[in-house]
Amino acid sequence: MITYTPLWETMKKKQISTYTLIHDHGFSKGTLDALKHDRNITMATLNDICNLLQCRPEDVIEYTPDK
Repeated sequence: MITYTPLWETMKKKQISTYTLIHDHGFSKGTLDALKHDRNITMATLNDICNLLQCRPEDVIEYTPDK
């Protein structure tokens, strides 16, 4: 299972809010909703997040095997 739990910690460390993502960087509310509910995002979105936050994919996503 892929979760975006690390993203919220990374955003907190970088002092970037969801408001900033939406209003300053053009992220859609739908994309943020998908992240909040651990739904699929595109690799392009993951790339955009990593570029914006200057981080690595593991700072955004976490993989745990399905049970």
